[in-house]
Amino acid sequence: MKILRKIDKPLLIISVILFAIGLVAVYSASNVTAFMLNDADPSRYFAKEAFFLFSGFLVCFIIIKVPTKGYGGFSWLFTLVLIGVIVVITILGQVINGMSAWINYNGLGIQPSEFIKITIIPLIATFYDRNYKYRNNMKVVMIPMIVAMVAAASIVFQGDLGTAIIFIGLCGLMFFFSPVSNRIKFRILGLILIFAAFLGILIMAGGDKILPADKLARFDFKNPCEKYITTGNQLCNSYIAINGGGLTGKGLGNSTQKYLYLPEAHTDFIFSIFVEELGILGAVVLISLYFVLIVRIIVIGKMSPTIAKKMICYGVSFYLFMHIIVNLTGVLGILPMTGVPLPFMSYGGSICWCTLLALTMVQRISYENNTKKA
Repeated sequence: MKILRKIDKPLLIISVILFAIGLVAVYSASNVTAFMLNDADPSRYFAKEAFFLFSGFLVCFIIIKVPTKGYGGFSWLFTLVLIGVIVVITILGQVINGMSAWINYNGLGIQPSEFIKITIIPLIATFYDRNYKYRNNMKVVMIPMIVAMVAAASIVFQGDLGTAIIFIGLCGLMFFFSPVSNRIKFRILGLILIFAAFLGILIMAGGDKILPADKLARFDFKNPCEKYITTGNQLCNSYIAINGGGLTGKGLGNSTQKYLYLPEAHTDFIFSIFVEELGILGAVVLISLYFVLIVRIIVIGKMSPTIAKKMICYGVSFYLFMHIIVNLTGVLGILPMTGVPLPFMSYGGSICWCTLLALTMVQRISYENNTKKA
């Protein structure tokens, strides 16, 4: 296939390695849970994750043929549709873990708010590319940010605080790396800081009148083992898993915390099980692969000839970086845990497909760059 010959090979190899590690990690972290809770089939979650990967690869073979010139129209259409879907399921959807954020069909849960993080990237990138001459016009440059704020508000109303944080951070970083004039950027930054300070004061003063009690409890994350019976159970068991791994780990498949001690072992806390089994050395290898992947995406962006292509690559790198940082700092108790999955590793169709879609956009840009060189 002509396109495959001109995509970025280092990015492809690192991506395949990370997906392979993630697939093995999902099986190892989930087999006990699957055996004990789901009709004694230890490979249940592994099989579903393999299906997500295989189906995602098939879709990406189609999407990679779409030229980046078409990203602008598609991104606006899909973003607006997803905002509508998020509003509908917020009102009519089933509440799971305090959130109405999923569309459930035949045992498969799809999270539209995860996909909007991907569609907003080309929307912002192509808008600022096509409207470069209006970079000093406040009314024009704020159009994609207004759309982003509406989307963020719809996610917040779902109760999905983690996704909202990632989404707002992603849009903010893309805005400040856009060609918009510095005068407007500093003005917007000032407004953001004022709003953030006001919101912080409001939450501290209002407590559970502003945030639900379960969301407010997440800010009480220090010394979790002292609160093991109440709010500290998950994080304390995460510490036990990481501490038990030591330097080299207990060996693949030999985790003890996955025996229903650590809830969500194959989703939000999969890193803890990974470290317990493969140790600090395994964690260093994984984080190094993440680092190389993100740097490679940024390099492809720097080599791109247009603002839109550069910003899409930077947006994808921000998307992956923020997911990694928010998940790992939550698992390690540095920041509150917000239920953000770890890319390539955590079980789930939405995060798997979105990671594939994000990487496919970067590979399409690499293909166009290489074609232009040739």
